[in-house]
Amino acid sequence: MNACLPPPEPAFLALSARLGKDPLQVQGPGGNTSLKDGNVMWIKASGAELAHADLQDIFVAVDRAAALAEAHGSAGDGSCQAAVLDPHTALRPSIETTFHAAFEHAVVVHTHSVATLTHAISPEGCAAARSKLGGLPFVMVPYAKPGLPLTKSIMSRVTADTAVVILQNHGLICCGGSVPEVSELLDEVEERLAMPHRAAPYNLPEATPEPGMEWAREGWMAQQPRTCALAMSGAYYPDHVVFLGPGGLSGGGQVGAWPASLFEGIGIALRADATPSQRAMLRCLSDVLGRFPEDWSASPIGPKAEAELLNWDAEKYRQALASRP
Repeated sequence: MNACLPPPEPAFLALSARLGKDPLQVQGPGGNTSLKDGNVMWIKASGAELAHADLQDIFVAVDRAAALAEAHGSAGDGSCQAAVLDPHTALRPSIETTFHAAFEHAVVVHTHSVATLTHAISPEGCAAARSKLGGLPFVMVPYAKPGLPLTKSIMSRVTADTAVVILQNHGLICCGGSVPEVSELLDEVEERLAMPHRAAPYNLPEATPEPGMEWAREGWMAQQPRTCALAMSGAYYPDHVVFLGPGGLSGGGQVGAWPASLFEGIGIALRADATPSQRAMLRCLSDVLGRFPEDWSASPIGPKAEAELLNWDAEKYRQALASRP
């Protein structure tokens, strides 16, 4: 961190770490948090993990006014690298820095909450979320590519009073004036959106997996017909594409071409050298589909949106950081 700036308050670091260590809130390097102090905004670095917030320097100080100008498209390229206050840091601001800057709230938290995702990937789920979050200062934002497109979509829908945002096919944003306020709001949203997890039996495949592969414990998804169909139908949120590849767990392709390969009715083969981030994303899909109601339909982000993520330098950077030992 910049030695000339006071570090983020311990309570903010503790909240960030708590969320990062909870796989039902954040998976691997996903999610981000920010704290504003005057015109200084601390934002999680791209590719860093919130779980390390209380142990490592994972936050970047940016000029909030400069980041806000990038959010409005009047300066910069949307990466907010020009807004970084410490010229010597090797850290890059999160690709979602612009929407953090756009909120007036002192504390902004963005998670990939499993409870939220379960609702946000489904038309019926979105309708249920609107009902469950009634009475809260809440808006829902359609899917948009992370970065400036998402920021602009958020800015066109929120008001000064908005404190809860459901991002369709993406996640949750909660905002407030203090760490305790946001922590309490997060807990309330999670409680309202909580979904029961269906225990599904899993029989370890008898066949030996291909060399370099192992059977994943999330293989129950391949053995439940409806869940298997959902898992193969496409990617439902950005980080699935970034860390597990496009098309959901499409199966039938070359084993090992992507980290996980689904074999319908049998199991899911996972590369033995899969990174922690890839393993976390496979668990995330299992956690989401394990809560997905039988009478809801699911809406993947689609091939065009997947291609935008695969060919994006910002996500290639996160992939590279996540592959480090």
